[in-house]
Amino acid sequence: MANIHSQKKRNQRTERERQENRRRVSRVKTYFRRLRTALYQGDEERAAAEHAELISAIDKAVKSGALHRNNGARKKSRAARLRAEAGS
Repeated sequence: MANIHSQKKRNQRTERERQENRRRVSRVKTYFRRLRTALYQGDEERAAAEHAELISAIDKAVKSGALHRNNGARKKSRAARLRAEAGS
């Protein structure tokens, strides 16, 4: 446990930032799951909406630093490939 006031504040900030990063990454995983479900159910309209939300969530997570840009690019590529395979 920190004794120094500034270190206590830093610990609080770190925890707050960690929670925010976890929220952003969790949101990406959720939209990936929803996209997969929509594709398996054959609902192309819902899949398009979920794909758009997923891309947006990935971009926001990358912009904030919660995801590395290469990780974000890989997830976007996999989502696009998943959608293309389901469409054919």
